[in-house]
Amino acid sequence: MTVVFKWLLRLAGGLVALAVVAGFGVYYLASRSLPDYDQSVQVSGLAGETEIIRDSSNVPHIFAGADDDVYFGLGFVHAQDRLWQMTMMRRTAQGRLSELFGETTLGIDTFVRRLDIYRLAQSSLEAQDDYAKRALSAYSAGVNARLAQINADALGRGAPEMFLFKTPIAPWRPTDSLAIIKLMGLQLSGHLEEEVLRARTSLSLEDQARLSDILPDHPGAGIAVLPEYTELFPTITPHSYAALPSGTKHRLSPFPARGFAGASNAWAAAPNRSASGGTLLANDPHLGFAAPSIWYLARLELQTGGVIGGTIPGMPVVLTGRSARLGWGLTTAYVDDQDVYIEQLNPDNPTQYRTPDGFASFESRASIINVKDRDPITVQLSWTENGPVLPPSQYSLGLVTPPGHVAAVNWTVLSGQDTSLSAALRITRTSSVADAIAAAEDYVAPAQNLTLVDLETIAMKTIGHVPRRDARHQSQGRIPSAGWIKENRWDGRMPYVSNPEFVSPVSGILGNTNNKTVERPFPNHVSFVWGDSQRVRRWQGLMQSREVHTRDSFMGAQLDTVSFTARSLLPLIGADLWFTGEAAPDGTPERKRQIALNLLAGWNGEMDEHLPEPLLYATWLRALQERLIRDDLGPLADEYTHVEPLFIERVFRNIDGASAWCDVRQSAPQETCQEMARFALDDALLWIEERWGDNFETLRWGDAHQATHDHPVLGEVPGLRAIVNIRQSTSGGDNTLLRGLTKGTDPNPYHSVHGAGYRGVYDFADPDSSVFVISTGQSGHMLSRHYDDMAQLWRRGEYVPMSLDVELARAASVGTTRLIPQR
Repeated sequence: MTVVFKWLLRLAGGLVALAVVAGFGVYYLASRSLPDYDQSVQVSGLAGETEIIRDSSNVPHIFAGADDDVYFGLGFVHAQDRLWQMTMMRRTAQGRLSELFGETTLGIDTFVRRLDIYRLAQSSLEAQDDYAKRALSAYSAGVNARLAQINADALGRGAPEMFLFKTPIAPWRPTDSLAIIKLMGLQLSGHLEEEVLRARTSLSLEDQARLSDILPDHPGAGIAVLPEYTELFPTITPHSYAALPSGTKHRLSPFPARGFAGASNAWAAAPNRSASGGTLLANDPHLGFAAPSIWYLARLELQTGGVIGGTIPGMPVVLTGRSARLGWGLTTAYVDDQDVYIEQLNPDNPTQYRTPDGFASFESRASIINVKDRDPITVQLSWTENGPVLPPSQYSLGLVTPPGHVAAVNWTVLSGQDTSLSAALRITRTSSVADAIAAAEDYVAPAQNLTLVDLETIAMKTIGHVPRRDARHQSQGRIPSAGWIKENRWDGRMPYVSNPEFVSPVSGILGNTNNKTVERPFPNHVSFVWGDSQRVRRWQGLMQSREVHTRDSFMGAQLDTVSFTARSLLPLIGADLWFTGEAAPDGTPERKRQIALNLLAGWNGEMDEHLPEPLLYATWLRALQERLIRDDLGPLADEYTHVEPLFIERVFRNIDGASAWCDVRQSAPQETCQEMARFALDDALLWIEERWGDNFETLRWGDAHQATHDHPVLGEVPGLRAIVNIRQSTSGGDNTLLRGLTKGTDPNPYHSVHGAGYRGVYDFADPDSSVFVISTGQSGHMLSRHYDDMAQLWRRGEYVPMSLDVELARAASVGTTRLIPQR
C-alpha cells in the first residue's frame, strides 16, 4: 500500500510539474509577441528614418521627414499593438469569419457578401485623391513591415490569439483600410431596422393611431400622415408571418441591434463663453465596448503640423482630435441614408424583378464562402437598381416581404466611389473651420456631425451624402416601399451646401447629443429617427448654468450622471403613489413598495453607481413598458428592449388618446395608468428581490450596471475570460451624458455595453492642457501592462495629457522605436 501511495504521489507531482512547464511554455509563446518599444528596426518601403516615441501612456508620437513615412509608422504601431483586432475587422469586411469559426459566423459572412462591401472598397481606391492613395500605400507598407519582423524574428505570430487560429496572415492592402471604413458604416447605421420594425409594428397593432405612441416622432412640427403598411402591400396580413432566425446575432457581428447604431456627444464654446479666452471642444464618440477598445490614441507629425487624437486600427487617419490650431469631433448624425425596397419578382421568370420601365434582370454572381470543418457554400449575390437583395432572416425582413417579392436596400455606404478617407485626411491638414468644412465635402458615409473649433470660431456641419427623395415618396422612407414605383426611388444626393450647418452661433455654445438638429419638411427632413431626446435636455441646462466654461466644466459635462428622464418621468408615473396609504407591516408587498417610493422620492436623478435608486428606477420603467406593450404587440414586444421615454410620457399624459395602452385588452376590467404603474413597481421589486435581495437601501446600481469590455472571441472561454475581459462598476445610464447604454436583454439587462470608448477635451487657450482617454488600454495583448492601464482612469473619469510637446513625450517615454530604411 505504501508503494502504491508513493507512486501515486510521484504521478501527481509529475502531472503538476508538467502543468507548470506547460503553463510556462504557453506564457513564453504568448509573451514572444509582446512588442519591444525600444529598438531600431530596418524595414523596407520607408523613404527616411522614422522615430516613434511612446509616452508614459504608451501613446505613440510619430516623427518623420515626409507624411508618407509618418503613415508608415502608424501602420507599424497599429500592427504592433492591435494586429489581431485589425485582422478580425478585415475578415469581417471580407465575409471570411467562417474560415476560422465555422457555421456560427456563416450568417455574418453571407450578409456581408451580399452587401459586397469589400468589392466596393476595391473600386473606391481609384476614387481617392493622390495624397490619400500615398497614405494608404504607406500605411499598408508599415503594417507589412511589422508582419515581416514577426516572421523574421519568430515573434509569437504577432498576437496570442494567432496560436489558437493558425491561418496565415495575408499582407495588408490599401483596400483593407477602405473596407474597414465601410465596416464602421455598418455599425453606425440603424434606419434599415427602424423601417422594418415600424412595418412589423404597423402589422401588429389593431389601432394604427397607436403607432405614433410606441414609435414617436421627436418633439417638433408634425409630418404628413403615412399609409398603413397593408395599404402599400395588401398581400401582407398581420397574421401571415412567424418568427424568423436572425442569422447574425453573434459577438462578432458588425450589424447593430436596434438602439446600438452609434451615438456620441460633442459640444464647443466660443472665446466669449470660455474663461480662458480660447475656444473649447469636447467629444466622446459612443460605440460598443470591447477589449481592446476600438480606439487607439496616436500623434502624427505631418508636414502641416502635429495632429493627435483617436484613430481606429486599420485606418490611417486621426478621426477625432486636434492640431495646434484646429479641433474636430464626431457624433452620429442619424441622416436617413437607408431605404428598404420591396421588389416584385416576375412571376414567369424569377431572375427578373419589376422596375418603372418593366421587368429587368438581377445583376448576379456567385460567391464562395469557405467554412471551417465543412464543405464550402456558394452564395448567389443579386443586385437590383435600388441595391443588393437581402436575406429574409436579416432584420426579420421576411416578415414584411409579401410572397413573390424580395427585399433590397439602398444605402450610401454602398458606394463604389467612396472618398470619405480622402476627405477625412484633408480635414486633419486644415487649420481653420472654414477650410475644414470645405474639405469635408467629399465625405460620403457614414453620415456624421462634424464639430469644429479653430482659435476663434466654432461650428458644426453634417457631413456625408444625404439622399434626394421625391416629395411624392409613398412612405417617406419610414417603412419599406415598392421598388418599382419611380417616386419611391432616390434621385442622387442633396447638395452639400444644404446639409445642416451652424457657424459662430450668437450664444457662443453649440453641441450635439445625437438629438434632432433641424426641423425641415420632407424631403429636406434629414431624418425622422434621432438618437436622443433626453441627454440634450440635461446638456442644455449645464451649458446655460454658467456664463463662461472651462476645460474642467466641459469634462464635468462629459461625466455628468444626472438623468433628465428620471427627473421628468418619476413624478408623472408616481403621481398617485407617493406617500399614500398607512404604513404597512414589514415584509408585505405594500411595505416594500413604500420603501422603494420613499427612496425614489428623495432622489435627485443621479445615476451614481453607489446608489440604490437608479436600479429601482430603471427596473420600474422597464417593467412598466413591458406591461404597457406586451398585450398589444405580443412576441414583437421583445424587440423593444429599451424604455422609450417619449412613449411613457405620451401614455401618462394621454396625448392623442395614448392612455389606451394602459388597458389590458385581454382582461374584462379597464385598467388605469395609475394601476399599471403600481403593478409594474411590484413586478420590478420582485425581480430585484430574486437577484439582489429585499434590502433595497443597500442596493448598488454599479453591481448591475457593469461596463463589459469583453474580448469578442476569447471572452466566453472558461479560464481565459478572467484574463481578457475587463469588467467595471460604472455610473450613468441610457439617458445620461455619461452614457452607458444597457444591454436591455436578460439575463443581465443592465450591463453597460455601449458608450464613450474615447473622451477628449481640447482647450485652445492652452492646447497642451488638452486631455483624452480610452476605455481600455493601447495594447490588444492580454499580457501587456498597457492592455487595461487606462481602464480605471476611464472608469473614474480621469484623463491623460494630449500634448504635442515632443520633449514632454520623451521625458517619460516607455521606449523609442527607430524605423530605418533598408538599403
